Amino acid sequence: MRPRIVAGNWKMNTLTASARELAKAVVAGVQGIDGVQTILCPPFPYLGVVAEAIAGSSVALGAQNCHSEMSGAYTGEVSAPMLLDVGCKYVIIGHSERRHGMHEADALVNGKLHTAIEAGLTVILCVGETLEERKAKRMERVFERQVVAALAGLPRAALNRLIIAYEPVWAIGTGETATPEQAQSAHLYIRSHLDKLYGISTTPILYGGSVKPDNAAALFAQPDVDGGLIGGASLKAADFLAIVRAAKR
Repeated sequence: MRPRIVAGNWKMNTLTASARELAKAVVAGVQGIDGVQTILCPPFPYLGVVAEAIAGSSVALGAQNCHSEMSGAYTGEVSAPMLLDVGCKYVIIGHSERRHGMHEADALVNGKLHTAIEAGLTVILCVGETLEERKAKRMERVFERQVVAALAGLPRAALNRLIIAYEPVWAIGTGETATPEQAQSAHLYIRSHLDKLYGISTTPILYGGSVKPDNAAALFAQPDVDGGLIGGASLKAADFLAIVRAAKR
């Protein structure tokens, strides 16, 4: 059975005090919620703060990005070994806000994914289509290109360090959400393509696109939706915890 996972992507939000308070509230709230791996991905400056707040709990630490090289003269960048050193177990790679806002190409996403996995991190790989691509009915072509490009050269044995997050770009931060049926269709296609590439169906696929407490249960009830990558709702402990509870089988 595939694991259930809910990851909170705090993006460029919180300060020291609010990051600590939010992390502690999540730790307290997930007690008694078994069967769901909860991950918090704060901004880089607060990784240490959150690591301290979640120490000894079931909550895991993740980062929002990393560089494609292990070290070097890359001013302002953060490497996968640095993330491991501060307690990270996970890292988000290829988020749409980086693909489109920071112009990260598929080849760069592939390099980051290989480096992160080689370093020992588990990667949350984001894929998804824009509104224009959906309207043009190119969704499946986009999924195929992004998955094939990101995983190029990745051996089958490394899939145990891979999570995929389907994030329809048109639903991120817009208040729009894919219907449960749309999410299931996308997840099923991505999973079927992984099967073609690797002959395996155990990779968790999360939904990320304006997940809220009132729609989480319907989304997570779909057979190929294994949890969520949560943006705005992860900044309020009560909302995030309600989503975590909704992910429990």
